[in-house]
Amino acid sequence: MPAQRLVPGALAAAAAFVALWPFTAVIEPGAWSLAATAVIIVTALTGIGMRTLLQRRPEWMRDTATLLAQAFAALGTVTLLVAGDTALFGLVPTPSTWSVFGSLASSAWEEITYGAAPLNATPGLQLVLASGFAVVAILVDQLLAQRIALLAGLLAAVVGALPTIVTVSGANVVWFVMLGVLMLVLFGYTARRRPDAPSRAAPTITAGIGVVALAATVMIAPGLPVSASWAGSSVGVTVNASLKLGDDLRRPAPVEVLTVAAEGETAPYLRLATLSQFDGRVWHPDESELQSQSDGFGDPDWSEDVETDSRRTSIRILRMSSAWLPVPYAATRIQGAPASWMVMPSNRTVVSERADALSNDYTVSSVVVTPTLEQVRASSAAPPAETDAPLVELPAVIGETAAEVTADSGTDYDRLLALQTWFRNEFTYSLDTPVEEEFDGTGADAVARFLDVRAGYCIHFAGAFALMAEELGMHVRIVVGYLPGILTDQERGEDESVFSVTSDQLHSWPEVYFQGIGWVPFEPTASLGVPTRFEPATTTGTGPGGPATPVPTASPGAQATDDPEIERDDVGGSAGATGPLRALDPMPIVIGAGGALLIVLLPAVIRRIRRAFRGRRAHTGDAMAAWVELRDTLLDLGIAVSDADTPRTRGATLVRERGADAAALKRLIDAVEQASYARSGAEAGDLSSPLGTVLRQLHRSVDRRSRVSALLFPRSLFAGRGADAPLLA
Repeated sequence: MPAQRLVPGALAAAAAFVALWPFTAVIEPGAWSLAATAVIIVTALTGIGMRTLLQRRPEWMRDTATLLAQAFAALGTVTLLVAGDTALFGLVPTPSTWSVFGSLASSAWEEITYGAAPLNATPGLQLVLASGFAVVAILVDQLLAQRIALLAGLLAAVVGALPTIVTVSGANVVWFVMLGVLMLVLFGYTARRRPDAPSRAAPTITAGIGVVALAATVMIAPGLPVSASWAGSSVGVTVNASLKLGDDLRRPAPVEVLTVAAEGETAPYLRLATLSQFDGRVWHPDESELQSQSDGFGDPDWSEDVETDSRRTSIRILRMSSAWLPVPYAATRIQGAPASWMVMPSNRTVVSERADALSNDYTVSSVVVTPTLEQVRASSAAPPAETDAPLVELPAVIGETAAEVTADSGTDYDRLLALQTWFRNEFTYSLDTPVEEEFDGTGADAVARFLDVRAGYCIHFAGAFALMAEELGMHVRIVVGYLPGILTDQERGEDESVFSVTSDQLHSWPEVYFQGIGWVPFEPTASLGVPTRFEPATTTGTGPGGPATPVPTASPGAQATDDPEIERDDVGGSAGATGPLRALDPMPIVIGAGGALLIVLLPAVIRRIRRAFRGRRAHTGDAMAAWVELRDTLLDLGIAVSDADTPRTRGATLVRERGADAAALKRLIDAVEQASYARSGAEAGDLSSPLGTVLRQLHRSVDRRSRVSALLFPRSLFAGRGADAPLLA
């Protein structure tokens, strides 16, 4: 098969694979990678086959037919791999196929918008990525067929950079090296394929440019400063309803995700979602009927004889993306949130199927339930009679440890208090241990391992506490949300303080349902928050028999304690905990834009440097440097250069066709002939002036498009010397 039809297809496939590779770091392994690989290969083979079959047809017909064939081939491949059972012959989409595609695309959008990296390899993502890379592969193939290497390379670069940009992760130096090699190969190939370019490449120049660019990338990129504010005002953390909080908590520098305005000097815990169903591997978020905000949050979970207190909390989301709005417990009313946000009465959370929490500003009215110690001890934490028994068989160590720790406790509340105390006293908070010990999850086996190692972070404490409470016959669930923010020096109104909540305060904790009281949160995580504890009723000046006055609230502590310094010393003073709220840092935008501009202008910069060196040599009378610069300028401007031209022939052609100054050209030609053929060359004098005159006239002889192309993509960097090579020996 002729190389002119095989090589463009192979290079297009290589470019698509370079763009695909970074996505493997943000999506878990699965069928999506096979689907994307398949469409890239099918697209390349289809392009090669169509151009071979139609090689004798007009170019416009060949290109159009190839584009259509690639589109249909990619569609058939995606259909076969994603929804083949609904398609005709497994390849031709039917109405049922399009319906499946719509449903999968919708689920993929939810996963991408509200999920946290690494994303699960769902069928929806398989469809989106296969379709997306089908488009990328077709576009790159068509661009290379038209010898537009710059746009093809930029497309691969932009698509491949998306995972790094979206996840605000560090520079992938290996990928940048791969991209640099790809760009050099693409430029070299398209330069050689131009009909007006010499047939031989200049490997030394190409390799030199590549070595300099790649070396600069490898040396400079790892040393670039990383700032938490480089994300600007974009999303600082994406929170889903899973317990995959480790990556967010292990951020090198926390970012401020929201602010809270509340009365007094303490702020409440904020909940996003609750998780009640455990399948042995993961806790699943609660799903129940939704209702509009105007319908309220449902009936109270507490009885009338339990003391309550009303409070208002204003929340502003700065850098958090989620399908849930953070609200305090127990929310009773929300104001300022768009109507697309719905209430889930079963757990008093606020959720939306199509809106995002980012940039919302709203106020929540809530009730703080404060039972006395006597009331909570008298209440049962057993699940309702109609609750299904758990079907998961847990490791024996979980139930045995729960029974051992609570052996001396007489009531449900005392047993839970014993568990809370045991976790906080006997365990250590650590973000690294779960990864090092390979139990970074909430599955039953991970909990058993956590109980043995006794070190982990909030999801391990919450998961272990919840399973042990279930083994003791209690009604329990897990909450995902945020710890109370840290007080700033700002105020809202006359009596509200402003608290800053950062990404490293993402948290999970268990809740247990007490009949007549409602859901009571506990704080087993060592060194975080304030443990839940109720005090006995006291009298307040009305004499014996007066009203009961509980001392602390039922919420886990209103003020978070300091994190362990060894495990979380990255928080430091940059988390936005005190002082005024951070303003947008313009430096990341400036540096990013400057870096992109440098990449685009790199060929032009190198070409200018080379022209300057030759200009200085021409100034000293170096005829060869002046003549080579003239030839390279012709290549850059797209003016035909024949390998058979002698200096006089070329000069005559330029005078006749391009209006070049005959006297200036004669001086250059005489100097070149004298330097090439005379036994002892005469002094040529300053050749920079006639050279500059001819170059300016050549630029004026072509259109603006050719001048811009010569500036941004100088072909002479990749073209060989051809007939001039002997002169340069």
